[in-house]
Amino acid sequence: MLRGINVGGHKRIKMDRLRASFEALGFTQVKTYIQSGNVVFKTAKNSPAALSRKIEGRILKDFGFSASVITRTAEEISKTIVSNPFLKEPGIDLEKLHVMFLSEAPAPPALKKLAELIATPDQCRCSNEEIYFYFPNGVSQSVLMKSPVDRILAVVTTTRNWKTVNSVHKMCQDCR
Repeated sequence: MLRGINVGGHKRIKMDRLRASFEALGFTQVKTYIQSGNVVFKTAKNSPAALSRKIEGRILKDFGFSASVITRTAEEISKTIVSNPFLKEPGIDLEKLHVMFLSEAPAPPALKKLAELIATPDQCRCSNEEIYFYFPNGVSQSVLMKSPVDRILAVVTTTRNWKTVNSVHKMCQDCR
């Protein structure tokens, strides 16, 4: 998942060129989902951090700007879905769910600071390298999403809505 591309006219990347960059790295079955930098591919076993660095370097080379990358395996995406604590709560509108993917687990004081920023009716639940959000009034009405969350957490983050997470998951299953 690439962070911050094709947002507000900045860091524009066409998906066909992005797929070509991934293929040039030796990845196979490269597929993208919507224009916001969701890429599914097959590669030899490698650490997610090493893959992220490799992809970040290629983006800089091919497109002339840096973009942070957070990599998850197909199994990790599956775990993200089944571990969503909001799915067990009654009355949750799935269209109001979001997942913030983290480059690494944040320090406990940073998570405490994040929790202090949550204002009712918004809710969040922290996992190791994901934070699940429920924004009943929508993401645009959330005070939290107007805050510099990555600076607070001191890790790289990228957020996806629940539909996108599930679509990427399906793409991963189709890639097997």
